[in-house]
Amino acid sequence: MKLFEQDLVIVNMGLPSFGKNLEREGVRVVEMDWHPPASGNHELIDLLDQIMMNNDELPSKIHHANSRAVDRLINAKPVITGIGTAGNVIPEMHERLVLHSGPPVEWNAMCGPMRGAVIGALILEGLANNAEEAADCASRGDVQFAPCHHHQTVGPMAGVVTASMPVWILENSTFGNKAYCTLNEGLGKVLRYGAYSDEVITRLIWMKEVLAPILSEALNLHGPLDVRSIIAQALQMGDEVHNRNRAATSLLIRTLAPLLVRSSADSSNVSDVLAFMDGNDHFFLNISMPACKCALDPCSGIPGSSLINTMSRNGTEFGIRISGLGDQWFTAPAPMVDGLYLPGFTARDAAPDIGDSVITESAGLGGFAMAAAPAIVQFVGGNASQALTFTRQMYDITLAEHPVYKIPGMDFRGTPTGIDLLKIIETGMVPVVNTGIAHRDPGIGMVGAGLVKPPMSCFVKALKGFVKTIQTE
Repeated sequence: MKLFEQDLVIVNMGLPSFGKNLEREGVRVVEMDWHPPASGNHELIDLLDQIMMNNDELPSKIHHANSRAVDRLINAKPVITGIGTAGNVIPEMHERLVLHSGPPVEWNAMCGPMRGAVIGALILEGLANNAEEAADCASRGDVQFAPCHHHQTVGPMAGVVTASMPVWILENSTFGNKAYCTLNEGLGKVLRYGAYSDEVITRLIWMKEVLAPILSEALNLHGPLDVRSIIAQALQMGDEVHNRNRAATSLLIRTLAPLLVRSSADSSNVSDVLAFMDGNDHFFLNISMPACKCALDPCSGIPGSSLINTMSRNGTEFGIRISGLGDQWFTAPAPMVDGLYLPGFTARDAAPDIGDSVITESAGLGGFAMAAAPAIVQFVGGNASQALTFTRQMYDITLAEHPVYKIPGMDFRGTPTGIDLLKIIETGMVPVVNTGIAHRDPGIGMVGAGLVKPPMSCFVKALKGFVKTIQTE
Protein backbone atom coordinates (compact mmCIF):
# COMPACT_ATOMS: atom_id res chain seq x y z
CA MET A 1 0.00 0.00 0.00
CA LYS A 2 3.03 2.34 0.39
CA LEU A 3 3.05 2.72 -3.38
CA PHE A 4 -0.20 4.67 -3.22
CA GLU A 5 1.11 6.91 -0.46
CA GLN A 6 3.87 8.30 -2.77
CA ASP A 7 3.78 10.59 -5.77
CA LEU A 8 3.28 8.44 -8.82
CA VAL A 9 5.39 8.61 -11.99
CA ILE A 10 3.71 6.83 -14.87
CA VAL A 11 5.51 5.39 -17.90
CA ASN A 12 3.01 5.50 -20.74
CA MET A 13 3.51 2.85 -23.43
CA GLY A 14 0.12 3.39 -25.02
CA LEU A 15 -1.54 6.18 -26.97
CA PRO A 16 -0.37 9.72 -26.05
CA SER A 17 -3.94 10.54 -25.01
CA PHE A 18 -3.63 8.05 -22.13
CA GLY A 19 -0.80 10.10 -20.68
CA LYS A 20 -2.53 13.42 -21.23
CA ASN A 21 -5.55 12.28 -19.20
CA LEU A 22 -3.24 11.49 -16.28
CA GLU A 23 -1.34 14.78 -16.65
CA ARG A 24 -4.61 16.67 -16.33
CA GLU A 25 -5.01 14.99 -12.93
CA GLY A 26 -1.59 16.25 -11.86
CA VAL A 27 0.28 12.95 -12.40
CA ARG A 28 3.78 13.04 -13.80
CA VAL A 29 3.93 11.02 -17.03
CA VAL A 30 6.95 9.86 -19.04
CA GLU A 31 6.13 8.96 -22.62
CA MET A 32 7.95 5.89 -23.92
CA ASP A 33 8.93 6.02 -27.59
CA TRP A 34 7.66 2.57 -28.43
CA HIS A 35 6.19 0.83 -31.42
CA PRO A 36 5.45 -2.84 -32.11
CA PRO A 37 8.14 -4.99 -33.75
CA ALA A 38 8.17 -4.85 -37.56
CA SER A 39 5.64 -1.98 -37.33
CA GLY A 40 3.01 -4.55 -36.41
CA ASN A 41 3.28 -6.46 -39.70
CA HIS A 42 2.07 -9.96 -38.75
CA GLU A 43 3.91 -11.73 -41.58
CA LEU A 44 7.24 -10.20 -40.62
CA ILE A 45 6.67 -10.78 -36.90
CA ASP A 46 5.96 -14.44 -37.67
CA LEU A 47 9.21 -14.71 -39.67
CA LEU A 48 11.19 -13.14 -36.81
CA ASP A 49 9.50 -15.46 -34.32
CA GLN A 50 10.45 -18.51 -36.40
CA ILE A 51 14.13 -17.83 -35.80
CA MET A 52 14.15 -15.94 -32.51
CA MET A 53 11.34 -17.52 -30.45
CA ASN A 54 10.58 -21.05 -31.64
CA ASN A 55 14.06 -22.55 -31.64
CA ASP A 56 16.56 -22.16 -28.81
CA GLU A 57 19.53 -22.98 -31.05
CA LEU A 58 18.93 -20.48 -33.84
CA PRO A 59 19.34 -17.24 -31.82
CA SER A 60 22.63 -18.53 -30.44
CA LYS A 61 23.80 -19.58 -33.90
CA ILE A 62 22.94 -16.15 -35.33
CA HIS A 63 24.65 -14.38 -32.43
CA HIS A 64 27.90 -16.31 -32.85
CA ALA A 65 27.84 -15.93 -36.65
CA ASN A 66 27.29 -12.18 -36.37
CA SER A 67 30.05 -11.85 -33.78
CA ARG A 68 32.39 -13.58 -36.20
CA ALA A 69 31.33 -11.34 -39.09
CA VAL A 70 31.64 -8.12 -37.09
CA ASP A 71 35.02 -9.19 -35.75
CA ARG A 72 36.26 -9.54 -39.33
CA LEU A 73 34.82 -6.17 -40.28
CA ILE A 74 36.28 -4.11 -37.44
CA ASN A 75 39.66 -5.83 -37.60
CA ALA A 76 40.15 -5.17 -41.31
CA LYS A 77 43.20 -3.08 -42.17
CA PRO A 78 42.94 -1.75 -45.73
CA VAL A 79 46.14 -0.41 -47.29
CA ILE A 80 46.93 0.97 -50.74
CA THR A 81 49.52 -1.24 -52.39
CA GLY A 82 49.66 0.49 -55.77
CA ILE A 83 47.92 1.55 -58.96
CA GLY A 84 47.47 -0.82 -61.88
CA THR A 85 45.61 -1.17 -65.17
CA ALA A 86 42.19 -2.78 -64.75
CA GLY A 87 42.79 -5.38 -67.45
CA ASN A 88 45.99 -6.51 -65.74
CA VAL A 89 44.89 -6.63 -62.10
CA ILE A 90 41.11 -7.08 -61.74
CA PRO A 91 40.19 -10.79 -61.67
CA GLU A 92 38.70 -12.10 -64.95
CA MET A 93 38.80 -8.65 -66.56
CA HIS A 94 39.10 -8.59 -70.36
CA GLU A 95 38.89 -6.08 -73.21
CA ARG A 96 35.18 -6.56 -73.89
CA LEU A 97 34.00 -6.67 -70.29
CA VAL A 98 32.29 -3.59 -68.86
CA LEU A 99 31.88 -3.50 -65.10
CA HIS A 100 29.08 -1.39 -63.63
CA SER A 101 27.70 -0.45 -60.23
CA GLY A 102 24.92 -2.25 -58.42
CA PRO A 103 23.35 -5.66 -58.95
CA PRO A 104 23.35 -7.26 -62.43
CA VAL A 105 21.71 -5.26 -65.24
CA GLU A 106 21.80 -5.48 -69.01
CA TRP A 107 21.88 -2.66 -71.57
CA ASN A 108 18.14 -2.63 -72.28
CA ALA A 109 17.35 -2.08 -68.58
CA MET A 110 20.10 0.44 -67.80
CA CYS A 111 19.23 3.96 -66.69
CA GLY A 112 20.36 7.03 -68.64
CA PRO A 113 23.55 7.89 -66.70
CA MET A 114 24.78 4.28 -66.79
CA ARG A 115 24.20 4.13 -70.55
CA GLY A 116 26.09 7.40 -70.92
CA ALA A 117 29.03 6.04 -68.91
CA VAL A 118 29.09 2.84 -70.99
CA ILE A 119 29.11 4.94 -74.19
CA GLY A 120 32.03 7.01 -72.93
CA ALA A 121 33.96 3.93 -71.82
CA LEU A 122 33.54 2.22 -75.20
CA ILE A 123 34.80 5.34 -76.97
CA LEU A 124 37.75 5.48 -74.56
CA GLU A 125 38.59 1.82 -75.29
CA GLY A 126 38.46 2.38 -79.04
CA LEU A 127 35.53 -0.02 -79.41
CA ALA A 128 33.41 2.79 -80.87
CA ASN A 129 34.07 6.14 -82.53
CA ASN A 130 30.98 7.97 -81.36
CA ALA A 131 27.87 7.64 -79.18
CA GLU A 132 25.78 5.98 -81.89
CA GLU A 133 28.39 3.28 -82.56
CA ALA A 134 28.84 2.70 -78.82
CA ALA A 135 25.10 2.27 -78.27
CA ASP A 136 24.91 -0.17 -81.21
CA CYS A 137 27.89 -2.11 -79.83
CA ALA A 138 26.27 -2.42 -76.41
CA SER A 139 22.80 -3.32 -77.71
CA ARG A 140 24.17 -5.99 -80.10
CA GLY A 141 25.89 -7.82 -77.26
CA ASP A 142 29.40 -7.11 -78.56
CA VAL A 143 30.46 -6.44 -74.95
CA GLN A 144 29.68 -8.21 -71.70
CA PHE A 145 28.32 -6.53 -68.58
CA ALA A 146 28.93 -7.53 -64.97
CA PRO A 147 28.64 -5.89 -61.55
CA CYS A 148 31.83 -4.42 -60.13
CA HIS A 149 31.07 -6.35 -56.93
CA HIS A 150 31.46 -9.65 -58.77
CA HIS A 151 35.07 -8.74 -59.57
CA GLN A 152 36.34 -7.42 -56.21
CA THR A 153 35.70 -3.89 -57.48
CA VAL A 154 33.51 -0.90 -56.65
CA GLY A 155 32.60 2.15 -58.71
CA PRO A 156 30.86 5.39 -57.71
CA MET A 157 27.61 6.34 -59.47
CA ALA A 158 27.51 4.44 -62.81
CA GLY A 159 30.63 2.64 -61.67
CA VAL A 160 31.80 1.77 -65.18
CA VAL A 161 35.24 0.15 -65.37
CA THR A 162 36.92 -1.05 -68.57
CA ALA A 163 40.22 -2.75 -69.32
CA SER A 164 42.51 0.23 -69.95
CA MET A 165 41.42 2.31 -66.95
CA PRO A 166 43.87 2.82 -64.07
CA VAL A 167 42.65 1.52 -60.71
CA TRP A 168 43.68 1.78 -57.08
CA ILE A 169 44.80 -1.55 -55.65
CA LEU A 170 43.91 -2.01 -51.99
CA GLU A 171 44.62 -5.00 -49.79
CA ASN A 172 43.12 -5.99 -46.47
CA SER A 173 46.38 -6.75 -44.68
CA THR A 174 44.52 -8.71 -41.98
CA PHE A 175 42.92 -11.25 -44.33
CA GLY A 176 44.86 -10.79 -47.59
CA ASN A 177 41.90 -10.05 -49.91
CA LYS A 178 42.02 -7.17 -52.41
CA ALA A 179 39.66 -4.56 -53.82
CA TYR A 180 39.87 -2.16 -56.77
CA CYS A 181 38.43 1.18 -57.88
CA THR A 182 39.07 3.70 -60.65
CA LEU A 183 40.60 7.12 -59.93
CA ASN A 184 38.16 9.94 -59.17
CA GLU A 185 37.54 12.42 -62.00
CA GLY A 186 36.04 15.22 -59.91
CA LEU A 187 32.49 16.62 -60.04
CA GLY A 188 30.30 17.95 -62.83
CA LYS A 189 30.57 16.53 -66.34
CA VAL A 190 32.34 13.25 -65.62
CA LEU A 191 32.00 9.69 -66.85
CA ARG A 192 30.63 8.26 -63.61
CA TYR A 193 27.65 10.64 -63.86
CA GLY A 194 27.01 9.59 -67.46
CA ALA A 195 28.81 12.37 -69.37
CA TYR A 196 30.90 11.38 -72.40
CA SER A 197 31.81 14.60 -74.22
CA ASP A 198 35.29 15.24 -75.64
CA GLU A 199 36.39 16.97 -72.43
CA VAL A 200 35.43 13.86 -70.43
CA ILE A 201 37.39 11.52 -72.72
CA THR A 202 40.38 13.89 -72.81
CA ARG A 203 40.47 13.98 -69.00
CA LEU A 204 40.28 10.18 -68.78
CA ILE A 205 43.19 9.83 -71.21
CA TRP A 206 45.25 12.30 -69.15
CA MET A 207 44.43 10.36 -65.99
CA LYS A 208 45.59 7.17 -67.69
CA GLU A 209 48.76 8.56 -69.27
CA VAL A 210 49.91 11.15 -66.72
CA LEU A 211 48.10 11.01 -63.38
CA ALA A 212 48.21 7.26 -62.77
CA PRO A 213 51.92 6.70 -63.61
CA ILE A 214 53.04 9.60 -61.40
CA LEU A 215 50.89 8.48 -58.48
CA SER A 216 52.08 4.92 -58.96
CA GLU A 217 55.71 5.97 -58.74
CA ALA A 218 55.03 7.96 -55.57
CA LEU A 219 53.27 4.98 -54.00
CA ASN A 220 56.19 2.73 -54.89
CA LEU A 221 58.48 5.14 -53.05
CA HIS A 222 56.16 5.19 -50.06
CA GLY A 223 55.24 1.53 -49.75
CA PRO A 224 51.84 0.31 -48.46
CA LEU A 225 49.73 3.28 -47.36
CA ASP A 226 47.49 2.79 -44.31
CA VAL A 227 43.98 3.87 -45.35
CA ARG A 228 42.32 3.02 -42.04
CA SER A 229 44.50 5.57 -40.31
CA ILE A 230 43.62 8.29 -42.84
CA ILE A 231 39.89 7.57 -42.47
CA ALA A 232 40.15 7.68 -38.68
CA GLN A 233 41.89 11.07 -38.84
CA ALA A 234 39.48 12.42 -41.45
CA LEU A 235 36.46 11.60 -39.25
CA GLN A 236 37.99 13.78 -36.55
CA MET A 237 38.52 16.57 -39.10
CA GLY A 238 34.93 16.78 -40.37
CA ASP A 239 34.65 14.09 -43.08
CA GLU A 240 32.37 11.07 -43.34
CA VAL A 241 34.34 9.79 -46.42
CA HIS A 242 31.36 9.38 -48.72
CA ASN A 243 30.15 12.80 -49.81
CA ARG A 244 32.65 14.79 -47.76
CA ASN A 245 36.30 13.86 -48.39
CA ARG A 246 38.02 17.23 -48.02
CA ALA A 247 40.11 16.27 -44.99
CA ALA A 248 40.92 12.78 -46.28
CA THR A 249 41.98 14.15 -49.67
CA SER A 250 44.15 16.74 -47.92
CA LEU A 251 45.78 14.06 -45.76
CA LEU A 252 46.47 11.98 -48.87
CA ILE A 253 48.07 14.95 -50.64
CA ARG A 254 50.13 15.71 -47.54
CA THR A 255 51.40 12.13 -47.52
CA LEU A 256 52.19 11.87 -51.23
CA ALA A 257 53.35 15.40 -52.10
CA PRO A 258 57.02 14.95 -50.97
CA LEU A 259 57.18 11.72 -52.97
CA LEU A 260 55.53 13.23 -56.04
CA VAL A 261 58.18 15.93 -56.27
CA ARG A 262 60.87 13.24 -55.97
CA SER A 263 59.45 11.25 -58.88
CA SER A 264 61.11 11.07 -62.28
CA ALA A 265 58.19 12.85 -63.95
CA ASP A 266 58.46 16.27 -65.56
CA SER A 267 57.91 19.01 -62.97
CA SER A 268 55.04 20.54 -64.94
CA ASN A 269 53.22 17.20 -64.94
CA VAL A 270 53.79 16.83 -61.20
CA SER A 271 52.39 20.32 -60.74
CA ASP A 272 49.32 19.37 -62.79
CA VAL A 273 48.82 16.24 -60.69
CA LEU A 274 48.99 18.18 -57.43
CA ALA A 275 46.63 20.83 -58.79
CA PHE A 276 44.16 18.17 -59.95
CA MET A 277 44.11 16.47 -56.56
CA ASP A 278 43.87 19.78 -54.73
CA GLY A 279 40.95 20.89 -56.89
CA ASN A 280 39.00 17.67 -56.35
CA ASP A 281 37.70 17.27 -52.80
CA HIS A 282 36.20 13.90 -53.79
CA PHE A 283 39.52 12.41 -54.83
CA PHE A 284 39.68 10.21 -51.73
CA LEU A 285 36.19 8.74 -52.33
CA ASN A 286 37.62 6.22 -54.78
CA ILE A 287 39.96 5.07 -52.02
CA SER A 288 37.47 4.95 -49.16
CA MET A 289 35.14 2.79 -51.27
CA PRO A 290 37.58 -0.08 -52.00
CA ALA A 291 38.80 0.24 -48.39
CA CYS A 292 35.27 -0.55 -47.24
CA LYS A 293 34.90 -3.22 -49.93
CA CYS A 294 37.97 -5.16 -48.83
CA ALA A 295 36.87 -4.78 -45.18
CA LEU A 296 33.42 -6.25 -45.91
CA ASP A 297 34.30 -9.04 -48.35
CA PRO A 298 35.72 -11.35 -45.63
CA CYS A 299 32.30 -11.12 -43.92
CA SER A 300 30.61 -12.90 -46.84
CA GLY A 301 29.61 -16.54 -46.63
CA ILE A 302 29.40 -16.94 -42.84
CA PRO A 303 26.50 -19.38 -42.24
CA GLY A 304 23.87 -17.95 -39.95
CA SER A 305 25.04 -14.33 -40.11
CA SER A 306 22.39 -11.67 -40.74
CA LEU A 307 25.00 -8.94 -41.34
CA ILE A 308 24.46 -6.98 -44.56
CA ASN A 309 27.80 -7.07 -46.34
CA THR A 310 26.70 -5.31 -49.56
CA MET A 311 24.33 -2.49 -50.44
CA SER A 312 24.46 -1.12 -53.97
CA ARG A 313 22.36 0.33 -56.77
CA ASN A 314 22.54 0.49 -60.55
CA GLY A 315 19.99 3.25 -61.22
CA THR A 316 17.34 0.64 -61.94
CA GLU A 317 17.44 -1.51 -58.81
CA PHE A 318 18.69 -1.21 -55.24
CA GLY A 319 20.30 -4.47 -54.12
CA ILE A 320 21.67 -6.01 -50.93
CA ARG A 321 23.59 -9.16 -50.06
CA ILE A 322 23.63 -10.92 -46.68
CA SER A 323 26.67 -12.54 -45.08
CA GLY A 324 24.92 -15.86 -44.43
CA LEU A 325 23.43 -16.03 -47.94
CA GLY A 326 26.60 -15.67 -49.99
CA ASP A 327 26.42 -13.93 -53.37
CA GLN A 328 22.61 -13.87 -53.68
CA TRP A 329 21.14 -10.43 -54.47
CA PHE A 330 17.84 -9.16 -53.08
CA THR A 331 16.55 -6.22 -55.09
CA ALA A 332 13.80 -3.63 -55.37
CA PRO A 333 13.27 -0.62 -57.66
CA ALA A 334 15.87 2.09 -57.06
CA PRO A 335 14.33 5.05 -55.18
CA MET A 336 14.64 8.72 -56.01
CA VAL A 337 17.00 10.95 -54.00
CA ASP A 338 15.68 13.78 -51.85
CA GLY A 339 18.29 16.48 -52.22
CA LEU A 340 19.65 19.82 -53.34
CA TYR A 341 20.02 20.61 -57.03
CA LEU A 342 22.60 22.57 -58.97
CA PRO A 343 21.37 25.82 -60.60
CA GLY A 344 19.13 25.10 -63.56
CA PHE A 345 18.12 21.60 -62.45
CA THR A 346 15.14 20.22 -60.49
CA ALA A 347 13.87 16.85 -59.28
CA ARG A 348 12.34 16.32 -62.75
CA ASP A 349 15.87 16.02 -64.15
CA ALA A 350 17.06 13.37 -61.68
CA ALA A 351 17.82 9.73 -62.31
CA PRO A 352 16.97 7.16 -59.62
CA ASP A 353 19.57 6.34 -56.96
CA ILE A 354 22.76 4.85 -58.41
CA GLY A 355 26.25 3.73 -57.42
CA ASP A 356 28.42 1.40 -55.34
CA SER A 357 29.42 4.22 -52.98
CA VAL A 358 26.86 3.04 -50.42
CA ILE A 359 29.57 0.51 -49.55
CA THR A 360 30.74 3.24 -47.17
CA GLU A 361 27.45 3.10 -45.23
CA SER A 362 27.65 -0.69 -45.31
CA ALA A 363 30.93 -0.40 -43.38
CA GLY A 364 29.70 2.19 -40.87
CA LEU A 365 30.82 5.36 -42.64
CA GLY A 366 29.07 7.84 -44.96
CA GLY A 367 25.54 8.50 -43.71
CA PHE A 368 26.24 6.42 -40.60
CA ALA A 369 29.04 8.85 -39.64
CA MET A 370 27.24 12.09 -40.52
CA ALA A 371 27.59 13.25 -36.92
CA ALA A 372 31.31 13.57 -37.59
CA ALA A 373 30.65 15.77 -40.62
CA PRO A 374 27.91 18.32 -39.86
CA ALA A 375 29.07 20.44 -42.81
CA ILE A 376 27.87 17.67 -45.13
CA VAL A 377 24.34 19.02 -44.80
CA GLN A 378 25.36 21.99 -46.95
CA PHE A 379 25.91 19.49 -49.76
CA VAL A 380 23.05 17.03 -49.26
CA GLY A 381 20.43 19.12 -47.42
CA GLY A 382 19.13 19.10 -43.86
CA ASN A 383 20.80 20.66 -40.84
CA ALA A 384 23.57 19.87 -38.36
CA SER A 385 21.23 18.51 -35.69
CA GLN A 386 19.81 16.05 -38.22
CA ALA A 387 23.32 14.78 -38.91
CA LEU A 388 23.61 13.86 -35.23
CA THR A 389 20.16 12.29 -35.23
CA PHE A 390 20.88 10.13 -38.27
CA THR A 391 24.00 8.67 -36.67
CA ARG A 392 22.25 8.04 -33.35
CA GLN A 393 19.46 6.17 -35.15
CA MET A 394 21.92 3.90 -36.94
CA TYR A 395 23.09 2.41 -33.63
CA ASP A 396 19.64 0.79 -33.44
CA ILE A 397 20.21 -1.29 -36.58
CA THR A 398 23.89 -2.19 -36.19
CA LEU A 399 25.81 -4.83 -34.29
CA ALA A 400 28.84 -2.90 -33.01
CA GLU A 401 30.69 0.37 -32.63
CA HIS A 402 33.91 0.67 -34.60
CA PRO A 403 36.96 0.74 -32.31
CA VAL A 404 39.01 2.94 -34.69
CA TYR A 405 36.47 5.12 -36.51
CA LYS A 406 35.27 7.54 -33.82
CA ILE A 407 33.09 10.66 -33.73
CA PRO A 408 34.41 13.64 -31.70
CA GLY A 409 30.98 15.27 -31.35
CA MET A 410 29.64 12.13 -29.66
CA ASP A 411 32.41 11.91 -27.05
CA PHE A 412 34.49 9.82 -29.47
CA ARG A 413 31.92 7.07 -29.69
CA GLY A 414 32.70 4.55 -32.44
CA THR A 415 30.65 4.76 -35.62
CA PRO A 416 27.65 2.38 -35.82
CA THR A 417 29.04 -0.60 -37.72
CA GLY A 418 27.75 -3.91 -39.04
CA ILE A 419 24.19 -3.49 -40.37
CA ASP A 420 21.90 -6.22 -39.08
CA LEU A 421 19.06 -7.36 -41.36
CA LEU A 422 17.00 -8.58 -38.39
CA LYS A 423 17.24 -5.22 -36.60
CA ILE A 424 16.11 -3.40 -39.74
CA ILE A 425 13.01 -5.58 -39.93
CA GLU A 426 12.31 -5.36 -36.19
CA THR A 427 12.67 -1.56 -35.96
CA GLY A 428 11.29 -0.71 -39.39
CA MET A 429 14.27 1.64 -39.82
CA VAL A 430 16.31 1.58 -43.04
CA PRO A 431 19.95 2.69 -43.37
CA VAL A 432 20.68 6.40 -43.88
CA VAL A 433 22.48 7.01 -47.18
CA ASN A 434 23.81 10.28 -48.61
CA THR A 435 24.65 10.39 -52.29
CA GLY A 436 25.07 12.36 -55.50
CA ILE A 437 22.35 12.79 -58.12
CA ALA A 438 22.89 12.17 -61.84
CA HIS A 439 20.77 13.55 -64.67
CA ARG A 440 18.29 10.98 -65.95
CA ASP A 441 19.49 11.40 -69.54
CA PRO A 442 22.86 10.12 -70.75
CA GLY A 443 25.61 12.60 -71.50
CA ILE A 444 24.72 15.39 -69.06
CA GLY A 445 26.29 14.51 -65.71
CA MET A 446 25.80 15.59 -62.12
CA VAL A 447 22.75 17.66 -61.13
CA GLY A 448 22.78 17.55 -57.31
CA ALA A 449 23.22 15.57 -54.10
CA GLY A 450 21.02 14.47 -51.23
CA LEU A 451 19.69 11.74 -48.95
CA VAL A 452 17.96 8.55 -50.01
CA LYS A 453 15.98 5.83 -48.23
CA PRO A 454 16.68 2.27 -49.42
CA PRO A 455 13.48 0.36 -50.27
CA MET A 456 12.26 -1.77 -47.35
CA SER A 457 11.02 -4.45 -49.77
CA CYS A 458 14.55 -5.65 -50.58
CA PHE A 459 15.18 -6.21 -46.85
CA VAL A 460 11.90 -8.10 -46.54
CA LYS A 461 12.89 -10.35 -49.45
CA ALA A 462 16.25 -10.94 -47.78
CA LEU A 463 14.56 -11.85 -44.48
CA LYS A 464 12.43 -14.48 -46.21
CA GLY A 465 15.53 -15.95 -47.85
CA PHE A 466 17.44 -15.85 -44.56
CA VAL A 467 14.69 -17.63 -42.59
CA LYS A 468 14.35 -20.33 -45.23
CA THR A 469 18.11 -20.91 -45.37
CA ILE A 470 18.86 -20.93 -41.65
CA GLN A 471 16.04 -23.37 -40.92
CA THR A 472 17.44 -25.90 -43.40
CA GLU A 473 21.15 -25.58 -42.57
